[in-house]
Amino acid sequence: MMTSVDGRIDCPMVGQLSTDEYYIALEKLGPCSKLSGRITTALECSAVKEESTPMEGTPIGHKSVYVASKAQKTTTTKYINSTGMEPLELTQEWDKTFPQSDKVEHTRITFHNRYGITLAADLYKPPNTQGRLAAIAVSGPYGAVKEQVSGRYAQTLAERGFLTIAFDPSYYGESGGTPRYLTSPEISTEDFSAAVDFLSNHPTVDADKIGVIGICGGGCYSVSATQIDHRIKALATISMYDMGRARRQGVGDTQTYEQRMAILDEIGRQRTAEYGGATRRDIRALPEKVDENTPKFAIDFLDYYDNPQRGQHPNSTGYYSYTSLAPMMNFFPFAQIETISPRPVLFIVGENAVSKYFSEDAYEKAAEPKELFVVPEATHVDLYDQPEYLKITLPKLDAFFKQHLK
Repeated sequence: MMTSVDGRIDCPMVGQLSTDEYYIALEKLGPCSKLSGRITTALECSAVKEESTPMEGTPIGHKSVYVASKAQKTTTTKYINSTGMEPLELTQEWDKTFPQSDKVEHTRITFHNRYGITLAADLYKPPNTQGRLAAIAVSGPYGAVKEQVSGRYAQTLAERGFLTIAFDPSYYGESGGTPRYLTSPEISTEDFSAAVDFLSNHPTVDADKIGVIGICGGGCYSVSATQIDHRIKALATISMYDMGRARRQGVGDTQTYEQRMAILDEIGRQRTAEYGGATRRDIRALPEKVDENTPKFAIDFLDYYDNPQRGQHPNSTGYYSYTSLAPMMNFFPFAQIETISPRPVLFIVGENAVSKYFSEDAYEKAAEPKELFVVPEATHVDLYDQPEYLKITLPKLDAFFKQHLK
């Protein structure tokens, strides 16, 4: 700490502080504060200054703490108010893979999770409503975005009287998070709770009437979140994938233990190489090419994600980092599924879905009240957008949430 001739404390980062300002700052910080990623006693700081600095998309009152560390001779910045969000550039025109409804109000919103990542979402609200509404947060398949199936379900359920949001997971779509196309099951789970944070604070939402829907890969993360977030009063999944089991054992449990160990060996080598400066390796969740050996379920996925008449969207590429396979292998989303009880769970799955066994497994492990609802003749992807099956799934979801969010 340096003191100038007029008795003010000088800091090269924030300028001069009066002695009173300095000790007021120390009093606010307390005897011990977590600053610069380590535990630092207040007296070790050369200078501390708080500023109220509004940022774009940030509520007034966001504070930064600037710390000049005496020991390290460096200056760092740490945000101490979790309401600060990174600004996102959101597309303003309607860019969904489904028609816009004139029966609901649509708003683009952002909210943040506890990791400080800003999430992009679409909010759908019935017009001219009175009082507080039941609300539903929806997230879609792994690598998908809110402009696809999750938004379709969210908009249609809003037509039926719910306030809904469809959000892009961290690292994907218009949501924040770097590096891009990274997967952390912990953060993917957290994203659902962050959506509940937002809805719980929304002025037209009844915070005691919030449900979630997870579709495909989003299904296992919604299960994981509901196990530990008791604010979620009802859970529904559609064509759920257990991403942990799928990465450990392959689709249909066709991957051997030895193959899994070999993949983990390769992931270790890839991490070492990337840390040393090698180009990051990304892989696609869908086949790069189709031949006579391509399974039908993979062709079904391609017919949705690569088909401009169905689900193709520029924000949904299907690519993710190769090293993300390891944390996904270490993910067991149904480990505590019985603890969701007495809150209800609905598993919706197609009769001919390649993923059917994931929902059957979850249903077997879950406690009452629970329901496994099988849509006759439907495949996994049929439940994304095919009208003859949406006529079955949407009324089922509507009845389920109206029964349990009342």
